[in-house]
Amino acid sequence: MDKLQTNFKNRSELVSYVKELCPYAEGSESDIKGGLKSGLTKLNKIKPIKYAASRNYGHGDVTHLSPYIHHGILTLNEVRNHALSQCQQPAQITKFIQELGWRDFWQHISDANPNWLYEDVEPYKTGYNADDYQDQLPDDILKGKTGVAAIDNFINELITTGYLHNHARMYLASYIVHFRRIKWQAGASWFLEHLLDGDEASNNLSWQWVASTFSNKPYIFNLENLSKYFGRIVDCSSENNQILDKTYQQLNSMLFKRQYD
Repeated sequence: MDKLQTNFKNRSELVSYVKELCPYAEGSESDIKGGLKSGLTKLNKIKPIKYAASRNYGHGDVTHLSPYIHHGILTLNEVRNHALSQCQQPAQITKFIQELGWRDFWQHISDANPNWLYEDVEPYKTGYNADDYQDQLPDDILKGKTGVAAIDNFINELITTGYLHNHARMYLASYIVHFRRIKWQAGASWFLEHLLDGDEASNNLSWQWVASTFSNKPYIFNLENLSKYFGRIVDCSSENNQILDKTYQQLNSMLFKRQYD
């Protein structure tokens, strides 16, 4: 195999080279720039203290470091140490450190149990069996044409940018598994096809958590919750998101055979 070129005059030259190597690839290059320089620039801009209060909001102070961590440009230890240098007391960034810990936890779990990456750890806790869920994603999801405005926005962002806010990933996973009753494996594999930070352990085990095959109950959301965190970013109108505009009691009755408080 020929040695790959590693030095380029500019990003355009790099993009052209990659296109020559992968003529089958569709779409345009991502706005996310790779490399150590870009990773360190992102790292120096993080706000770990503000992170805890705003991380669930679409416009919150998230770090966008996951692609650099996934590809080995930055280590969890480097990120943690830099975050600690930005505060006076470690307790100020507890939530930030915990999220780094979750990433490490998922990796250790998958290393010890590699079959858990694509097999149900436990049965669904929805009242349905695994065979009740579809094996494949339908075209309307793949193309972002579900008719649920917020969901379509998240899908289009995923497939055009290769990135999606973590809370939006949970919403989209919940919609696919519970609102559409599709196996989590189909959604998890689809995410990995598009995400630039597509860590198999974090991605797949998080899908299991949403699905309830690795948690004590399924994760669901409604339009009120979505509006709280993404109302300034995506269309959260009732008329364009009717299936989500329900109380949690209504959703429980509609989606599951087993009911939750």
